[in-house]
Amino acid sequence: MHRPAPKEDINEDDLKVTEPEHAAAGLKAVMVSMERGFSEAGPSRTLRSMLRINQRGGFDCPGCAWPESITGARKPAEFCENGAKAIAEEASARTVTPEWFAQHPISVLQDKTEYWLGSQGRITNPMIIHAGETHYRPISWPEAFSTIAEHVNATTPDRCVFYTSGRTANETAFMYQLLARSLGTNNLPDCSNMCHESSGTALNPTIGIGKGTVSLEDFEHAEAIFVVGQNPGTNHPRMLSALADARKRGARIVAVNPLPEAGFFGFKDPQTVKGMLGKAEPICTDFLQIKVGGDLALFQAFGHLLLQFEGENPGSVVDHEFIASVTDGFEAYQQARSAIDWDATEKATGLTRAEITDVARLLAKSKATIICWALGLTQQPHSVPTLKEIINLLLLQGNFGKPGAGACPVRGHSNVQGDRTMGIWEKPTEKLLASLDEEFGIEAPREHGYDSTEALHAFEKDEIDVFVSMGGNFALANSETEALEAGMQRAKLTVHISTKPNRSHVVHGQTSLILPTLGRTDKDDKHPGGAQFLSVEDSMSVIHSTQGRLNPVSDHLLSEPVIVARMAQAILGDDHAVDWRAMAEDYDVVRDHISRVLPGFEDFNRRVREKNGFVLPNPPRDSRSFATDIGKGRFTVSEFEALEAPEGHLILQTMRSHDQYNTTFYGLDDRYRGIKDGRRVILIHPEDLQEAGFKDRDLVDVISTFRGTERRANRFRLVSYPTAKGCVAAYFPEANALVHRDLVARESNTPGFKAMMVRFVEHTEDPGPTLDS
Repeated sequence: MHRPAPKEDINEDDLKVTEPEHAAAGLKAVMVSMERGFSEAGPSRTLRSMLRINQRGGFDCPGCAWPESITGARKPAEFCENGAKAIAEEASARTVTPEWFAQHPISVLQDKTEYWLGSQGRITNPMIIHAGETHYRPISWPEAFSTIAEHVNATTPDRCVFYTSGRTANETAFMYQLLARSLGTNNLPDCSNMCHESSGTALNPTIGIGKGTVSLEDFEHAEAIFVVGQNPGTNHPRMLSALADARKRGARIVAVNPLPEAGFFGFKDPQTVKGMLGKAEPICTDFLQIKVGGDLALFQAFGHLLLQFEGENPGSVVDHEFIASVTDGFEAYQQARSAIDWDATEKATGLTRAEITDVARLLAKSKATIICWALGLTQQPHSVPTLKEIINLLLLQGNFGKPGAGACPVRGHSNVQGDRTMGIWEKPTEKLLASLDEEFGIEAPREHGYDSTEALHAFEKDEIDVFVSMGGNFALANSETEALEAGMQRAKLTVHISTKPNRSHVVHGQTSLILPTLGRTDKDDKHPGGAQFLSVEDSMSVIHSTQGRLNPVSDHLLSEPVIVARMAQAILGDDHAVDWRAMAEDYDVVRDHISRVLPGFEDFNRRVREKNGFVLPNPPRDSRSFATDIGKGRFTVSEFEALEAPEGHLILQTMRSHDQYNTTFYGLDDRYRGIKDGRRVILIHPEDLQEAGFKDRDLVDVISTFRGTERRANRFRLVSYPTAKGCVAAYFPEANALVHRDLVARESNTPGFKAMMVRFVEHTEDPGPTLDS
């Protein structure tokens, strides 16, 4: 049943479009999960993996960060369709050997799509390529680490960048940031810079913690749950179970999104016979099809209406006791929301006053509300003010520190939250740096480093000599793709710690190393003390262990902690203050260090071995307290703001397909949206399609406009689709080239992937270069 890697690449002319589906999961999801697993990894590796994924004593899914229950029993299949696809990719029996690289020169690989590259299999050996060479060739591990040390020590720390993706485990992340700071730099960009950075930027000053304030159990007590700017049916499918159960209890589920995603309207629970064979259970009770960028206006309108309802019936809506005792700034907020421009609000949101008022009334009646959000809110210029408005609403009704209530940013990576907890951040706190200095006897740098967008600028200005990537695919994940790739190719050394080929390996530095690493599913037992385990943090601040059991596809793979340690030894020397060897040999040593450096990790090694792990402290949730600079929750006032497209333009947002996890493509079937065998598509409202002078399936080039400059992406198909009027959607990373480097969220610097102003022109084979005006 195992199939070899595909030889052919995507042919966009094979695009097929059908009607969108109206329910998620079910029997089809199970069938797809098994087929993908068997075809890539074979029956044995697939079944052995699926029995252990997200189970106590098993391994954490390398997909999303949705939590598992820490009080009840785990389901036999504690994973979703896309989790199964992620496991199939990692447990794959396909291999990318030195012979494969010898058969595929860079000149061939550079024309391959990310889908083709990622489908080839697991990399088996460390590889290297030098300037002027046409192929990667094998290199020994000692030579690889020596090469890294030579380049790092030939430059200055500020010209070295250490990037990480969210799949990195806690212990690895802690060692990785320690390496960078031991070297003398805080250049630690991570994938959070490109997704939920806006969340932390909004939450820290308002509630004193950059994380969500709910547990999975809170979904059992909520009276209203808002799901805003996210598509749980594809990106967090296990969330649908919690939402379905909440609706059965009588909770109101409000979906706010420009696209009518299938998971909002129906869920066929694959854990039940009824879900497999019967009708789909409805999920949302209310759907607000908002315009892209209209969320700030919506939440300001909700605040205005809640205060109005309170005025009509004092004591019925606003929690005055909570506000008086633990918050600050309410009077200014109350004054700011005392009036509203309804014409501007309706234009910004695409919603009617009546639609907004109806949902505000259910919010007013709810005594326990959870507001969830994802990238639809975090990747706009006014993302941070938007998220602060959400906090205002939650503070207004006292929705912190009580069952069924709180803020819930839903993280997409399985350990992106853990990476930040471990210190992967370009703007570290003095408290963290002082603790590292005391624990290890180093002098950590205090100057802030590059975030992902700043790294893009530095690449463009040739200010980066060495770029090390712990997982991820930086070339495709960021904005301004072509400029970033050109900058990476001018760097003196790029190092990619990876499991499979990706685009960043192809647009490599003058010298480039690919270091193959163990994955989550792989056994890590080549240590003096035997097999080791790692830990991760989920979206709700639970720390638990993860341990793979599959035999690695190659004897040449090293674990991520070992790779970091050996890099550090080569760069810093054996007489460095940090005992890197001890941490590589026994991960308990890493955890002992963490327990003394990071608050909340006391007695780490004992607690992580408990069957459910442990929960990190969270003052808003635990004690209704706020560790802000003023010791209180902070109401804020933001000006009205919305996205407005210039004449002849529409607002473009990027999105994932159903066969996609960030820049990893599992296949070419966006099943719920009815798109198959193609990715270069633009979903557009039928009226907008007609007004633009095009027909369904017309082939166009897309031109984005930002501050008098233009960016162009060629050969997209327009597909008529019931998205919000005035808004269009395209898959990333194909549309990333349209995002200008300076189109970012203010304060957080997150790329504006949900805020592009675009127009379409008829596709031409040779449009010529698009230059800044």
